[in-house]
Amino acid sequence: MSAENLREALVEEIRDLYNAEKQLVKALPKMAKGAESDELRDAFEQHLNETEGHVTRLEQIFDLLGEKPRGKHCAGMAGIVEEGSEKLQEDMEGSVLDACLIASAQKVEHYEIGAYGTAIAWAEALGMNDVCDVLNETLEEEKAADEKLSALAESGINQAATAGESEDSDTEEEDEEEEVSARASSRGQQQQPQASASARQASGAKPARARGGRR
Repeated sequence: MSAENLREALVEEIRDLYNAEKQLVKALPKMAKGAESDELRDAFEQHLNETEGHVTRLEQIFDLLGEKPRGKHCAGMAGIVEEGSEKLQEDMEGSVLDACLIASAQKVEHYEIGAYGTAIAWAEALGMNDVCDVLNETLEEEKAADEKLSALAESGINQAATAGESEDSDTEEEDEEEEVSARASSRGQQQQPQASASARQASGAKPARARGGRR
């Protein structure tokens, strides 16, 4: 359905958000299960409860708009959720997976913050203050969730994900140094006979005559 005016565009945006939130209700338990950090797991489970509340609020908004609660497939959210699901299938060390899950979850939050912000701006323009109030409740929770994820990442998860990388880097540097040293030694051995011949010529010494030759 194409919107012919701002009110219809708002309804379409609410339908998009309704579907997006329902996708998250299914995705968050999987992300919580895959998290190694207890704090991150708790954050996902807490946001799952909030997301279920977001679905209920959107149903309230449908009622305020005089529309039936019906979603419209949100391709944007589907892509972000799919990307997060792919991370869960990869063979990653626990803290690295946690860092990637946080990144995926923050992409979700940023998408929703933008979408809810748009819906609020349109509702304000249409003078729908009651709709704005309900949407703002959810927007504040999305912002808080994003800030909490940032705090978790910066409090140790990102640092834990780098563990072992410095050792790997040192090993690579040592291997490179050994390779350079081996090449230099090989070149030195190849140049030594030539250097000896040059030294004999410089000293005027005659090369030894092979045995059995004519005298």
